[in-house]
Amino acid sequence: MRHRSRARLHRPLYALSGCDSYSKFITFENLEHEPFDMKIKLAYSLLLAVLVAGCSNPVNEAWRTEAENPDFLHRTIRQVTNIIIHDIFSPPVASRIYGYTSIAAYEAAIKGNPHFKSLAGQVNGLDPVPNPEPGEEYCLSLSAVEAAILVGRALVFSEDKMDEFHAKILDEYRATGMPEEVFDRSIAYGEKVAQHIMKWSSTDNYKQTRSFPKYTVDNNPATWKPTPPAYMDGIEPHWNKIRPFALDSAAQFKPEPPLPFSTDTTSPFYKEAHEVFATGVALTEEQKEIARFWDCNPFVMNVKGHVMFATKKISPGGHWLSITEQACRKTNKSVAESAEAYAMVSIALMDAFVSCWDEKYRSVLVRPETYINQFIDENWTPLLQTPPFPEYTSGHSMISNAAAVVLTDLFGDNFAFTDSTEVEFGMAARSFNSFKEAAAEAAISRLYGGIHYRRACEVGTEVGTRIGEFVIGRVKTRDDALARAEE
Repeated sequence: MRHRSRARLHRPLYALSGCDSYSKFITFENLEHEPFDMKIKLAYSLLLAVLVAGCSNPVNEAWRTEAENPDFLHRTIRQVTNIIIHDIFSPPVASRIYGYTSIAAYEAAIKGNPHFKSLAGQVNGLDPVPNPEPGEEYCLSLSAVEAAILVGRALVFSEDKMDEFHAKILDEYRATGMPEEVFDRSIAYGEKVAQHIMKWSSTDNYKQTRSFPKYTVDNNPATWKPTPPAYMDGIEPHWNKIRPFALDSAAQFKPEPPLPFSTDTTSPFYKEAHEVFATGVALTEEQKEIARFWDCNPFVMNVKGHVMFATKKISPGGHWLSITEQACRKTNKSVAESAEAYAMVSIALMDAFVSCWDEKYRSVLVRPETYINQFIDENWTPLLQTPPFPEYTSGHSMISNAAAVVLTDLFGDNFAFTDSTEVEFGMAARSFNSFKEAAAEAAISRLYGGIHYRRACEVGTEVGTRIGEFVIGRVKTRDDALARAEE
């Protein structure tokens, strides 16, 4: 697993000064026992590193310690999350914002570091990203943050909030004592990367889907109907037409269909719906806590008299990027390593949403709340507010398990952590022994919340796991041959 090959990566290559910069990591003597093609590859990597690092031997490099603090990147992704919450983006759209923002940060952060591989040619439609100018000095931490901010700003509504954050964080970079020419050059490079990523994002069919028709409700009792209290239209019925990052198509991991709809009390479907009902009326306090912790519904509407207002919450994708941040901070990951984690998790999240929404609007299955009120108990209400889109499969189950597979690949199995994501929303932190354990709890939370049948959670878990495995199998961020050469 890739988390086992992390030696000597905490100091980014671009931060090293002088003509001997990369010799601290690898020398030509290390190549003695390597095949000829590997010698050529490693020698080329050495040459590229020296060109990017430059040979100017700057006298004062003390500013780099502060400027290369990954906290700058973590706070940037957190600011994107804050704005996504404020602007009330749907979970699928939020995953798209995270994807392009994180990939922009990653592509800028890894330049000149031969341990990492560009995503160009690996994710759908991404051409090679511009390189820094050879022989010039950069702070690629600043470039990565600049690229992420500019891409994030272009994809949200509240640009003013990003502008305020942008100005503040640039002042903090200046306060490190970074030479003005390095500052300006690094900003300019971040802008180039952002422009490249935004041009790429414009070809994913998102803009076209904004004008596609809404989902049409019919009278078939088996199909999804808007649910109380807001009775909102179905969200993103054409999300399967958005280009995924790694998947070949939205239907690549098409799940088996849901159980056949039936109102017969002896049928499997009725029994499945009755399980949701029975679970809901006998919830333990622990089950309620689990359901609320993983709610992550940005569409929660509150009704007081004639007034209706939204309670803003983090999206499920945002929750898993928060877990990613916590894992990076716990293990002291560098800027490049942190950007890698954000990018890989975001790719898995986006593709899981594309796949999940493809099935949701294929099966358009009725939600438990609608079925139970009509055929079991008209007064029953779920613990959680039902989200405004079809039931099958469970999005939480799918995206959580896709993210958990990627995080396990990056940080290892049995990675214990305490998830404090929901503390700011008034809930206690929860502790887990692994990412997969957290994903399993996220999946079953949807049954406890009364918004999914068990089958949707189980099949969502299975498909999400397969998507995560596909992503880590197809998208490679590390040069494994180089890592082996250094061991």
